[in-house]
Amino acid sequence: MTVQHSSARGSTHIDSPRGFSGTGDTNQLNPMFARAGEATDFPLNRLPEGESLGETAYQIVHDEAMLDGNARLNLATFVGTWMDPYATRLYSESADKNMVDKDEYPQTAAIETRCWNMLASLWNAPDTDNAIGTSTIGSSEACMLGGLAMKRRWQLARRAEGRSTEKPNLILSSAVQVCWEKFCNYWDVEARYVPITDEHKVLDGHELEKYVDENTIGVVAIMGVTYTGMYEPVAQIAAALDKIQADTGLDVKIHVDGASGAMIAPFLQPELEWDFRVDRVISISTSAHKYGLVYPGLGWVVWRSVDDLPKELVFDVTYLGGHMPSFALNFSRPGAQVLLQYYLFLRLGWDGYYKVQKASQDVAVYLSGEIGKMPAFELWNDGTDIPVFAWQLAKGHTDKWNLYHLSERLRLKGWLIPAYPMPDDLTDLTVQRIVVRNGLSRNLAESLIVDITEAVDYLDRLESPMPTEGLVSSFTH
Repeated sequence: MTVQHSSARGSTHIDSPRGFSGTGDTNQLNPMFARAGEATDFPLNRLPEGESLGETAYQIVHDEAMLDGNARLNLATFVGTWMDPYATRLYSESADKNMVDKDEYPQTAAIETRCWNMLASLWNAPDTDNAIGTSTIGSSEACMLGGLAMKRRWQLARRAEGRSTEKPNLILSSAVQVCWEKFCNYWDVEARYVPITDEHKVLDGHELEKYVDENTIGVVAIMGVTYTGMYEPVAQIAAALDKIQADTGLDVKIHVDGASGAMIAPFLQPELEWDFRVDRVISISTSAHKYGLVYPGLGWVVWRSVDDLPKELVFDVTYLGGHMPSFALNFSRPGAQVLLQYYLFLRLGWDGYYKVQKASQDVAVYLSGEIGKMPAFELWNDGTDIPVFAWQLAKGHTDKWNLYHLSERLRLKGWLIPAYPMPDDLTDLTVQRIVVRNGLSRNLAESLIVDITEAVDYLDRLESPMPTEGLVSSFTH
């Protein structure tokens, strides 16, 4: 084979002799999409028989990933879709660290402790030196650990009194995140759902006494309901539980599911008492890969004190020559995201987090204000809690289309904005929701309003109803 250079066009021409198979290292000289193997029909559901070039395998996976939606335009998910170049560099440098191996990676373990200590302080723990916490795989694991601790505390107290530990129950809003349904299912806890209504849009303590009994292990309060983004009033729920204790003697504690709000409220609503300032709150969880601003998946859970985490749930594990306490549903898991969280804590500090979260909230309030002005819609909330809001179709506006049709119309422009029914007792109500995350600029938001306006104008001009067959909920927790 000879290689000829063309000075006229500044290109390289490869003259391959007849019969050359194109195999071996010389494959790397072949132009992209023409090297041997690019046209190979790889099996989809079984391991290929032979090897392929790294470039070939990369290109195939890269091209398939392009078929996904644009993450920056995905306004359905709470999960972060952007970090700065320094974070990306740190991520690649630490991708091989195993969080569970604290003997091999002691500095990563020390940084993990620093992070949850910072969170304990941010959430106003009365004595941060006596608090305890851990990183998790997302807030779902953090919630399950919080639930397990409440169940075990209840069991230990009942056994000490010589009473039955059968039929534990947990009180939740009907709009609770699905991880709590999983917790109750997996750990044999009865879920007692308090329905949300037009009058009580969140769990607010109303008629809570109808749900609490001696088998109640706790109440979950949500800082940022996933359906709408609204805060549940933790102090008001605690006051209702205070009255129940005064009337019945039952001392029921609260776990705050702060998947989103626990990283918003300290910065945007610092006077709001929802955290360890409320005496009944014994544990708080959050999702670092939501408004903690870290790539997925990382969560945190912190207990008010070591006494609130039953020691029976903490294992002393011997692993790779070292001893370590372990309280987790997972064992081996990435340590890189913990370092990313610490990087952000150092990079942003309190002021930086305030600026980022305030920018997101400003965009959310702008969007809700513009959408609220449109005759087609009625706002459910306005994004002044976490930067999330929902709206419904105005009663009597049209019989030609619904919010599912609008969601599909916006998808043509690349926007992923879910439409879905509300939970039990409001299932006949369909809403759409926008989650504003770091990276959705005011300029993009203005473009979104233009696209929504154009979509509504198109739908309003329809002369007959849109078909409803095949419409499905696109709700994303």
